[in-house]
Amino acid sequence: KAIAEKRSVRKLYVEQLVKRGDISLEVAEQALIDYQSKLQVALDDTRQNAPGNVKAAKPPAPIGVLPHVDTSVDKETIERIFYQLTNYPEGFHPHPKLVRQFEARQKAYETDGDFEWGVGEALAFGSLLIEGFDVRLAGEDSRRGTFSHRHASLVDVETEETFLPLRGVPGISGNFWVYDSLLSEYAALGFEYGYAHSNRNALVMWEGQFGDFVNGAQIVIDQYIVAAEDKWKQANGLVMLLPHGFEGQGPEHSSARIERFLQMCAEDNIQVVNATTAAQYFHVLRRQLIRDVRKPLVIFTPKQPLRMKESRSHINEFTTGSFQEVLDDPFVTDKSAVKRIVMCSGKVAWDAMNERVKRNAPVAVIRVEQLYPFPLDQINEMLTRYPNAREIVWLQEEPENMGPWNFVEHLIWRVKDRGYDLRHAARVASGSPATGSKAIHDQEHADLMDETFLGL
Repeated sequence: KAIAEKRSVRKLYVEQLVKRGDISLEVAEQALIDYQSKLQVALDDTRQNAPGNVKAAKPPAPIGVLPHVDTSVDKETIERIFYQLTNYPEGFHPHPKLVRQFEARQKAYETDGDFEWGVGEALAFGSLLIEGFDVRLAGEDSRRGTFSHRHASLVDVETEETFLPLRGVPGISGNFWVYDSLLSEYAALGFEYGYAHSNRNALVMWEGQFGDFVNGAQIVIDQYIVAAEDKWKQANGLVMLLPHGFEGQGPEHSSARIERFLQMCAEDNIQVVNATTAAQYFHVLRRQLIRDVRKPLVIFTPKQPLRMKESRSHINEFTTGSFQEVLDDPFVTDKSAVKRIVMCSGKVAWDAMNERVKRNAPVAVIRVEQLYPFPLDQINEMLTRYPNAREIVWLQEEPENMGPWNFVEHLIWRVKDRGYDLRHAARVASGSPATGSKAIHDQEHADLMDETFLGL
């Protein structure tokens, strides 16, 4: 009632103008009549020319997995970047513990030709900088890396001066920035999304300290990252790095909520990746800019596998090829002997392979490295490589109501029509992502492996 009795803003403003002598009351009234007349003419015209019944066309079918692009880098460039990582300025004093870590890293390469996960990332960054792209990484503890694996910014232990090795790579023409952001996922992710929108030729990344913390930025994800292209035809190449993996660290440090991202996948709106090797990570980062397509990229990054031997990659995997959406089991020598195929995504693949060895089970482990767009054709082709396998188990470390299972089942269930038995192995459905007890975690893991290899 109080609002209804209040005089309108227009009337109050007109009275002010009249009192100041800026206009007369007659002029004000005539302006109102003219404006209302224009509105009425527009309304009448709209009604007279109203279109008939219109049936909107359905959106085009999604393209799905795109053709591969060559993202390899020659050996000379790889080594130029790698050795720059420890090419300290004169008089620089790195932390003694880091010196030992870097020496072991260099020995691994010079002895076996292998690179760990953090080096694979640095090689991707450095090669893009050489090719003229900018690289920008911001996140929670991102300069060092939450798990002390990156060290993109080194600090002199005596002078506290900083040194960013990638800025000194010979031949770079792009800019490299790395920042420790404030602990507001909402604000930081929103800013990086805007930066990626304004600079198409930059690899722009936001990293959560743990993937679990991404829920603090859910509004940005819902309103922009997954929906902006559909709403406004707005392409964006932002990369989200979300550490994910069940390792007994509790419900706030285990899950980046894969299921939530997959639920929002449609119309090729985003890319969802759970890479398992340093080379795969290298190639998917480079693909983000080498390919002339800009889609948000969500990468569920590892924690424990950052230093696992299994996730290391030989230099040949960097100097050839591209990102592979599906990886076959590299340790199966007789494919005709395989009776069961275990499909999975992420770290749990290494658990399954190790368990397979312990049990001497006739199992092949296929890794689905890209969950969206889903590589169904590649999976179907890979199944044909195992002529005597009639069982497929989808294995995930997440609870049954979380993780990729419900998304994947909807896409692969037709394998049953071809005579396959399809089931899944997962933790018990839960309201919380993970237990807070390491002992219970280990028990759940043992149960998960038993369920996966049941009957073999």
